[in-house]
Amino acid sequence: MVIKIAMLAAFFIVTVLVGLIYSKQNLSADDFVLGGRNVGSWLSAFSYGTSYFSATVFVGYAGQFGWAFGTSALWIGIGNAMIGSLLAWVIFGRRTRVMTRSMAASTMPEFFEKRYGSRVFKLLSAVVIFIFLIPYTASVYKGLSGLFAACFGIDMIWCILGMAVLTSIYVIAGGYMGTAVNNFIQGMIMLVGIILIVTGVLNVNGGLASSIELLSQKTCETRPGLHGAFTSMFGPDPLNLLSVVILTSVGTWGLPHMIHKFYAIRDEKAIKKGTVISTVFAMIIAGGCYFIGGFGRLFYSADKIVFDDIIPTMVTTAMPDALIGLVLLVVLSASISSLASLVITSASTFITDFCKTINPDFFKGKRELNLIRLMCAAFIIISVVIALIPNSLITSLMGLSWGALAGAFLGPFLYGLFWKRTTIASIWASMILGLGIVCSNAILHFTTPTVAGAAAMAASLVIVPLVSIITPKPDKDKVDEIFSCYDVTVSVPQSVAIVNGSTPMKTPY
Repeated sequence: MVIKIAMLAAFFIVTVLVGLIYSKQNLSADDFVLGGRNVGSWLSAFSYGTSYFSATVFVGYAGQFGWAFGTSALWIGIGNAMIGSLLAWVIFGRRTRVMTRSMAASTMPEFFEKRYGSRVFKLLSAVVIFIFLIPYTASVYKGLSGLFAACFGIDMIWCILGMAVLTSIYVIAGGYMGTAVNNFIQGMIMLVGIILIVTGVLNVNGGLASSIELLSQKTCETRPGLHGAFTSMFGPDPLNLLSVVILTSVGTWGLPHMIHKFYAIRDEKAIKKGTVISTVFAMIIAGGCYFIGGFGRLFYSADKIVFDDIIPTMVTTAMPDALIGLVLLVVLSASISSLASLVITSASTFITDFCKTINPDFFKGKRELNLIRLMCAAFIIISVVIALIPNSLITSLMGLSWGALAGAFLGPFLYGLFWKRTTIASIWASMILGLGIVCSNAILHFTTPTVAGAAAMAASLVIVPLVSIITPKPDKDKVDEIFSCYDVTVSVPQSVAIVNGSTPMKTPY
């Protein structure tokens, strides 16, 4: 217990100090939200990765889907690395940085307004982002507090409150740059820790071969005739496995707090290096989490299965007491970094894109920065209240958030970067359909949150081009001016490479 407390105390001190050190650099709202658009490759890549993988993945998703799919849950981690990280950086990294810099857009709603010329869509998207990031944040608190409660034997309420206080201090003080530096430190802890956790879990049952042999003898409740279901290539339920891969991999393409990382990256060199670093990080972290989750049936045998308890039980069983403190730091690092990203995105979106749009004169000078900080605190409080609701599954909360946001914004953002023909009617259709699928499922429960979320994202990718084709074309001159940012010649066209300091353009809308 002394070792655990000492590790946590050191972590808390370093985290807070970094936040306080970088508080002096936050002279404006743009500094607080984007770090001056001057963030390098390692900080950007680790910020992306640590925001991607939190206690929600480690405790909630790895536990539930490892139980459901066995070792085939590893496909989720591979999908996260190759689709959610590698493809995301290749498709979005350069074009997002160029167009948002040219437009002087610092958030996703601001991008929508300047790309499509719709102030109403900007306002509504800001509200949607603020609302649906709350259950995501609540799921992170819930996952983190569950593991802490199991390791320390204290009530989850105090764990949640403690994490909320820590998040508040360093996010409100340090802003984006303080968060990015902390993310790098936290990411290094995660890399070391996940390797030790995988080794410990496998060694309990005599190594990898013995663990797989024992797992192959477990009977699948839904398919009792399928022998070795939990060690087969695609598991007992390939279709549901595919839906989880889609939700957790493609979903990042439409999540505001993930896309936000590309707004702040420095230059072409940082994008190229960041792509590689982010992919390797995701393969190790996501692959490790889902891999060990597949062996949950060897450690957990309660009469009533509580999916959120599976990973904490594995960890406390498999790891020596001296290393449980390190495990706690791994989950804490993953969670705090995600929380910081979510808080900054939601608070800045609500103040800058909603409140400031309604009354711009009120948000002059440092007032905007101070109100963003105040909204950070308010967002954390609301998320904590949601997290304290009993019997709310981590995966349900996260599935609702990811499905709603990616279903609403994936198509509008992706096609907005690449296709001049995208119309305002199509992005309204995407938002209405995506939110409709996810919210109706949350009420009527006609399928799982993951399947509904995956369906909403697929619908967004299909509905935007369909509606764009049958609705009037946007103004050609205005759209050409927006896309001209890719043709600005530096050493080569900016669609090939970007250089820091490109001149912002005046958006025609």
